[in-house]
Amino acid sequence: MPRTSPYSIVLTKPEKAELLRRAGKYTLPYFQVLRAKMVLLAAEGLANDVIASRLDTRRVSMWRKRFFDQRLSGLEELVRSGRPRVFSP
Repeated sequence: MPRTSPYSIVLTKPEKAELLRRAGKYTLPYFQVLRAKMVLLAAEGLANDVIASRLDTRRVSMWRKRFFDQRLSGLEELVRSGRPRVFSP
């Protein structure tokens, strides 16, 4: 039996509105849309393994924890070390 997450997500109205906006955007990068959908499903009370299977992804627990700790800013990309990219995405 999978363990339950200790990070229970409860969204405020502005957070939910922003996450719904991000989840429905076609022009945002895919990782932002996916993370918004993960948090919305976590707020519905679904387990990490159920969310992962629905979205066909992994690492749901990391994004759930980051959102729990940092809220919306936790879903953004962190600055990575190393040489900057030479080619644009």
